[in-house]
Amino acid sequence: MSIDDKQTRQRNDRVTIRTVAARAGVSVAAVSKVMRNAYGVSEALRTKVTDAIDALGYRPSRAARGLRGRSFTIGVLLIDIRNPFLPEVIAGVNGVLAPSHYQAMIGVSDARVQLETSLIESMIDYKMDGLILVAPRLPSEIIAKFAVQIPIVAVGYHAAGATAFDTVNADDQRGAEIAVEALIACGYRNIEMLSLGEREGHAVSVVRQREIGFRRAMQRGGLGSSAPIGKIPIASPKREEAMRKFLSRKDRPRAVFCWSDLDAITLLCLAMEMGVRVPEDLAVVGYDNSSTAALGLVNLASIDQSGRELGQVATQTLISRVEGRTGAEHILQIPSLVSRGSLELSDGTKQG
Repeated sequence: MSIDDKQTRQRNDRVTIRTVAARAGVSVAAVSKVMRNAYGVSEALRTKVTDAIDALGYRPSRAARGLRGRSFTIGVLLIDIRNPFLPEVIAGVNGVLAPSHYQAMIGVSDARVQLETSLIESMIDYKMDGLILVAPRLPSEIIAKFAVQIPIVAVGYHAAGATAFDTVNADDQRGAEIAVEALIACGYRNIEMLSLGEREGHAVSVVRQREIGFRRAMQRGGLGSSAPIGKIPIASPKREEAMRKFLSRKDRPRAVFCWSDLDAITLLCLAMEMGVRVPEDLAVVGYDNSSTAALGLVNLASIDQSGRELGQVATQTLISRVEGRTGAEHILQIPSLVSRGSLELSDGTKQG
């Protein structure tokens, strides 16, 4: 240790993380990332910080590390606040936390992986006791690395083989099957699915799981194993343009299953604008049973995955992990169909 470093130690009762940050010329958050071996730390940053720690003889106190269970704060990370399904999930989380000592802190990543990673790291830095990630975009191996540092439950993320974190989902494959079975029961045979573009989903996402269920149900119904799935861009105005093209097709199907109410409701609005009658010309089934779907002017048949219940179960699962459970749990809830006017005529007439 140099004379300057000794003088620094003498001027302070104890070297702190801020002292280390100043010595290394970096932020306190950067020092924290290096100390907990966070994902994405460069070797240059690691070297700067470890050299400063060694030079100053820094030893973080037990209190500074944040003992598990002492902040009584749960982080909830959402990828897109615009989805009307999410308030129900949050209501379920708050319903469980309200009578407990815990409270929720919510972050929104806006479907950007870099921001999602940064928010998770910030929640860890703020010593939250656990995290609920709703439809995260990160690969499971990165979530597993975070889960070593903090208990995590992922919702809308089908990673049943994960051992480091828990998952709570609706059975999205089964939900899509229920939608197709309902269309077939109403007499529809020419059925397509509207899904998101390839770059907007991954193997563990609800989008791809619903595609699997759609194809399985179509094959089981004798309608072909390679049933058509249309890909819709996620951003406007390309999203609406793609739907207009779908509605304008000469070979437009007689019925459509939309991966989410988000697109199903937009499709209904465009159909009305373009003179396509629902369900006389086109039957539509959505997914999520959002509050908008139930409005009389919308009247959208939809798969109900009970967002409130998903939020409740996810929170209960996380608290049990925070309080000492170690084995991973992967919970599937069975969805159901809420039938409304977009599925069949009010007099129950079957369609061909």
